[in-house]
Amino acid sequence: MTPSDVKATLSFSDGSPSMELPIYKGSVGPDVIDIRKLYAQSGKFTYDPGFLSTASCNSKITYIDGDKGELLYRGYPIEQLATNCDFLETCYLLLNGELPNQKEKDEFVARVTNHTMVNEQMQFFLRGFRRDAHPMAVMTGLVGALSAFYHDSTDINNPEHRKIAAIRLIAKMPTLVAMAYKYSIGQPFVYPKNDLSYSGNFLRMMFATPCEEYKPNPVLERALDRIFILHADHEQNASTSTVRLCGSSGTNPFAAIAAGVACLWGPAHGGANEACLNMLEDIQAMGGISKVGEFMEKVKDKNSGVRLMGFGHRVYKNYDPRAKLMQETCNEVLAELGLENDPLFALAKKLEQIALEDDYFVQRKLYPNVDFYSGIVQRAIGIPVQLFTAIFALARTVGWIAQLDEMIGDPEYKIGRPRQLFVGAEKRDVKPLSAR
Repeated sequence: MTPSDVKATLSFSDGSPSMELPIYKGSVGPDVIDIRKLYAQSGKFTYDPGFLSTASCNSKITYIDGDKGELLYRGYPIEQLATNCDFLETCYLLLNGELPNQKEKDEFVARVTNHTMVNEQMQFFLRGFRRDAHPMAVMTGLVGALSAFYHDSTDINNPEHRKIAAIRLIAKMPTLVAMAYKYSIGQPFVYPKNDLSYSGNFLRMMFATPCEEYKPNPVLERALDRIFILHADHEQNASTSTVRLCGSSGTNPFAAIAAGVACLWGPAHGGANEACLNMLEDIQAMGGISKVGEFMEKVKDKNSGVRLMGFGHRVYKNYDPRAKLMQETCNEVLAELGLENDPLFALAKKLEQIALEDDYFVQRKLYPNVDFYSGIVQRAIGIPVQLFTAIFALARTVGWIAQLDEMIGDPEYKIGRPRQLFVGAEKRDVKPLSAR
């Protein structure tokens, strides 16, 4: 961290001595006030629900400027990565800090490809779930269970163990997601095929059957690869912070990533694109395009309780930089599959048009976000809505493991221990039962 020449002075109106707090500069973005000695010197904590003004770590991985609509992985704009790189190149970048050359890429791809199979006993573990279990419930169990099979890479303090765990997680997540899907529909599991790309292999494991040969559609393959790139990391969000907090206790990498999967399940986080498609299906059930105007009027009415899912973003106060890329991919996929006139997708286009033209939504910058378009793309590909969040977890795994690795390697890292403002009962005595 780079110290700033400027320092912050904290003064108290009760006559307590003032404090001087150091300020550190980032390479880009806001400076931070170092409050680590605040409690020791003043006996006070800061109060910041949701940690919205608190930097919990220093990181070199991902930078977001919400006002500018900017997302950088290791300094590279997301637009350039999604256009010029594939997902495994992006994985290499997030894990190692630089994009690979051809030799490095070939070696990395070979290592990942070599680890795509999972232990056969995973089949029996899966069969303990109901067929109609939510895929995220299944994935939380499967990812956590990996630590029971790979004892040679569970020491989070060993850098080599973390590297092996990273490769295994990136490689096995598509296999696990596909197995969860196949189990839910009663079809046989499809084993990985090493001569296919990462995304092509996933499509095959999802949609192939033993009855006939399956060849991935290149347009759908690239679309899925782009979804993975755009969701690979997103700075210190809820699930990433969960992974860091869980990992700070020294637990194994598989358990820490399983915690991230559980956090991602929430509709306010990874479940947003699932909620978006559910909203579209609700409007379709109400009457489709003819009811869009009526639905949007309810959205404008604060007392209606109706929310517009897939529009606006908590971080991006401008256009979500990932949304434009997914919009292009969405149009390509719908054209490839001849679904431009599908009722649900036509409905989505109408919603998009209103949100981009209506002053109410434009003034509030409620632009379509990445969840809106990625949900449409996944449904067009044939991925069921319930599986959307599991696809998100598959993509985000590399970001989680990169963040975890960075935290463990940080000499300043400590076990996470947030504090509180206690507002409960003061100390009191227990009365005998007869006197209560």
